[in-house]
Amino acid sequence: MLAEFGVGQALWTMIWFFLFIMWIMLVFRVFADIFRSSDMSGVAKAVWALFIIFLPFIGVLSYLIARGGKMADNEVRAAEAQQSAVRSYIQNAAGTSVSAAEELAKLASLKEQGVIDEADFQRLKSKIVS
Repeated sequence: MLAEFGVGQALWTMIWFFLFIMWIMLVFRVFADIFRSSDMSGVAKAVWALFIIFLPFIGVLSYLIARGGKMADNEVRAAEAQQSAVRSYIQNAAGTSVSAAEELAKLASLKEQGVIDEADFQRLKSKIVS
């Protein structure tokens, strides 16, 4: 029996294995999107989750049809949030959280408000510029 397992059957086995892995990834992605969505209520999330658990093929396909565009929006929003968090962390770690232009604008507004005088303004300005 083992000798009857030929190249074609091995190819079909690999194709089915690949499709199974793709299906598992899709289900996890849909579940992640369900719980990441901020525009759905908790009840809607529970209904979608139960629908996918008890009728997986119909549930996932209907979710993709009904909310496929929202999945892309949620993914973009999550990527932007992660990118801004990384950028903020790098700026804080490097000590460059505020640009020199922003600091000079703050100094000018403090001078206009009378919080600092001309001497303090010039001293702090030279410190920022250098």
